[in-house]
Amino acid sequence: MLSSLPSIVGFVRPDIDWHAVAPELTLLGVGAVVTLLDIVLLERGRAYTSALAGIGLLVALIPIVTLAAAGDTREMFGGAFVVDDFALILKAMFIVVAYIVVLLSTNYIAEGDYWENEYYGLLLASVMGMVLMASARDLVTIFVALELLSIPAYLMAAWRKGDPRSNEAGLKYYLMGVFASAIMLYGMSLLFGLAGDTRLSEISATVTQEGSNPVVILGIIFVIVGFAFKVSGFPFHTWAPDTYEGAPTPVTAFLAVASKAAGFVALMQLVYVGFPNAQDIYQPLLWILAVGSMTAGNLIALRQDNIVRLMAYSGVSQAGFMLAPLAVAGDIGEEALSAVITYVLIYAAMNLGAFAVIIAVARRTASGEIRSYAGLFKYAPGMTVVMSVFLFSLAGIPPLGGWFAKFAVFRAVVEADTGWGYSLAAIAAVNSVIALFYYAKVARMMWFEETPEEADTTPLRVPPSLVSALALTAAATLLFGIYPAVITHFTDGTLIALTP
Repeated sequence: MLSSLPSIVGFVRPDIDWHAVAPELTLLGVGAVVTLLDIVLLERGRAYTSALAGIGLLVALIPIVTLAAAGDTREMFGGAFVVDDFALILKAMFIVVAYIVVLLSTNYIAEGDYWENEYYGLLLASVMGMVLMASARDLVTIFVALELLSIPAYLMAAWRKGDPRSNEAGLKYYLMGVFASAIMLYGMSLLFGLAGDTRLSEISATVTQEGSNPVVILGIIFVIVGFAFKVSGFPFHTWAPDTYEGAPTPVTAFLAVASKAAGFVALMQLVYVGFPNAQDIYQPLLWILAVGSMTAGNLIALRQDNIVRLMAYSGVSQAGFMLAPLAVAGDIGEEALSAVITYVLIYAAMNLGAFAVIIAVARRTASGEIRSYAGLFKYAPGMTVVMSVFLFSLAGIPPLGGWFAKFAVFRAVVEADTGWGYSLAAIAAVNSVIALFYYAKVARMMWFEETPEEADTTPLRVPPSLVSALALTAAATLLFGIYPAVITHFTDGTLIALTP
C-alpha cells in the first residue's frame, strides 16, 4: 500500500480549459437534472421533462457563442480535444437539431405509452456524444464519442417496446452498429500499432512516412468502412430503411440528421487530420461509396410506397452527395471541407422539416403510406406548401436551400479538375434528375390526387411544438437558398485546426 504512494503523489492533473468543455458539461448537467426529476417526481415529472430538455439545450448554446466570440483555438490533453471553428459550427448544429427533435417529440412521446423522462435523458446523452465528436482529434476520443452517441440511439429506436417493428428496428440498428464498430476498431488498432499513438496528428505523420504499407492501407479502409455504416452509405445502408420505419418518427428524424452528421464529422477529421497525405488510398474508396450511395439510394427510392422508407433511401442518396467532396479532398484542400459542412447544415434543416410534416400528417391518417397524402391540400393547405418546400429543396430546386447545397458539391468536385471529379459531377447531375421524380411523386399526391371518400377532411390541427419546428426549419430552408451568405460566412476559410 505504501509503495504506491509515490505514484499517487507524482500524479499531475492535466490542465483543463473549463470554458472549452462547457457545452459538454452543460449537457451532462441537464441530463443529471432530468434524471433527478424522474427519481423525485416520478410520473408527475412527465409534464416538465420536455421543456427542461429544450431549455437545457438552448443554455448549452451560450458557451458555444462565447467561445466563437473569443475566436481562438483551444487544445487539451495533448491535442486529443480541440475547440476550433470547425468544432463550434458543428456543436451548434447538433444542439439546434436536438432542440428541434425535442419539439417533434413533445406531443408524440406524451400521447403514447412511453417513458418520457428516460427518453429525453437518452436524447441528451446522445447529443453529448455528438458534441464531443466535433472536438475529438484522437482515436480513443472518437470511439468514446461514437459509442456515447450510438448506445442511447439503439435504445431510442426500440422505444415503442410494444411494437414488434420498433423492436426489430432497435435490434437491427444495434447489431449493424456493433458490427461496424468492430470493423472500425480493427482498423484503428492497426493504425495505433504502427504509430504508437492514438492522436490523429501523430497517425498522420506515420501514414505519410509509411506510404503504401499494406497495414496502413487496410487500417484506413477499415476505419472508413466502419463510418460508412454510420452515415448509411451504400452498400452499408441495409439497416436504415427498417430502422427508420420501425423507430418512433422523432427518433427517425434524429438518426437521419444528427447521427448521420456525426458520422460525417468523424470522416472529415480522419481525412483532414489523420490521413491528409493518403489521398491515393481514401479517395478511390470514397468515390465508390459516393457513386454507389447516390445511384442505389435514388433507384430504390423510386419504388417506395411508404414515405419513411422513401426518406430512408433519400438519405442514402444524400449521403452520396455529402461523400462526393471528400472523394476529391486531396486535390482541392479545404474547399471540400466547406462543401460538406454546407451540405450537412442545409440538409439538417430541410430533412427535419420533412419529418415534422410526416409526424403532423400521421397524427391524422395513422399511416405512413404515400397514398395517405392524397388530397392533402384540400384540408391542410399550409402543410402541403411547407412539405413541397422541403421536398423540392431536397431535390435541389432554386431558390430553396437544397440548390446551394448541391451547388457547393458540384463546385467542389469540378474544381478538382481531374477525371475522378468530372465523372463524379456527371453522375451527381444524373442522380439529381432521378431524385426529382420521387420527390415530385409525393408532391403530386398532395396537390392533385383526390382525397379518399372515407378520409377525414376536417382542417388538420397541428400542436404548437410542431408548428414551431416547422416554422424554424422552413425559415432556415428558405433563408439558406435565398441568401447563401448566411452559410458561407461560417463555412468559408480555414475551419479545422492541425491541418497541414
